[in-house]
Amino acid sequence: MNRKYVYPILIVLVTTGLYYLEGYVDKKTEDYPSIDMDNAPMTGDNTFGNMLPSSNGEIVTHAYYTLSYREEYEQAEWVAYELLEKHLTKDQHKRPYFVQDRAVKTESADWRNYKNSGYDKGHLCPAGDRKFTYDAYHETFLTSNISPQDGSFNGGIWNSLEQKTRYWAGRYDDVYVVTGGILKEGLKTIGDERVAVPEAFYKIVFDIRGNDYRAIAFIIPNGKTSGSFYNYMVSIDDIEQKTGIDFFAALPDTIENELERNDDVKNWWK
Repeated sequence: MNRKYVYPILIVLVTTGLYYLEGYVDKKTEDYPSIDMDNAPMTGDNTFGNMLPSSNGEIVTHAYYTLSYREEYEQAEWVAYELLEKHLTKDQHKRPYFVQDRAVKTESADWRNYKNSGYDKGHLCPAGDRKFTYDAYHETFLTSNISPQDGSFNGGIWNSLEQKTRYWAGRYDDVYVVTGGILKEGLKTIGDERVAVPEAFYKIVFDIRGNDYRAIAFIIPNGKTSGSFYNYMVSIDDIEQKTGIDFFAALPDTIENELERNDDVKNWWK
C-alpha cells in the first residue's frame, strides 16, 4: 500500500482507539463512593446542631459533608462540615478518580471541564480533612466538591489556611467549617459546561466553648498571593454581602449579629 495512504489510516485508527480506550478507562476507574448513609459513622457530636447556611441552590447531604449546589455556576456555593480532633489522622489512601455527584439532581459538572484549563480541581472540603476512613476520603472526590483554583493559590496560601484549620480542630477539639467560591454573574468559565472560575474564595471557621461563640473568616483572591492568610481576614458580614448567604441564622440574633460583624479575632485563633 502506498505510504501516503498508510499514515492517514494509522492516525484514524490510533485516534479511534484512544477515544474508546478513554471511555473504557473512565468506566473502569470512576468508582462512585458507595456509602450507606444510615450506617455511616457520625462525624461529630452534634455540638453545632443545625448550623447550615441559607441556600440559593440545591442542598445535598452526604455522609461526611453537606453542600449547596448552584447549577448555573456548576459548583457548590458552600460546603459545610464538622471537623474534630479525632478526624486528624495520617491514614494513607489510594487517590480516587473524580466522579460526578449523582445526588445533585442535574449531576455535578464533569471533571473533563478542567482538562487543559490551566486551573486545578480545588477541593472545598479538603481530602486532608477526611482521611479517617477511605469512604470519607473518597467522598471528597465528587465533582460537586471542587472548584477551579489557580495552582499557586491552591498549593500556596489556601493550602496553608487548610492546614491551619486542621491545627485549630486539634487545639479546640471541634470546629465547624464553611467554604466556597464567591459566585456572581460575569465570571470567566471553563469547559463545555461553562464551570465558573471564582475570583476569590472564602472560608469561615466557627467554634463554641460553653457560652462562648467565636468565628474567623477570610476572603482570599484566586491567584498568586503573597503574605499571610491573616492579611485577608474579614467579617462574616462581608462574606454575606458578597454571596447573599446567611451563615448563622440558627443562632440567637444578638449572638449572630456580634459574631458576624466582628473581624478582630486574630488573638483567639493563634
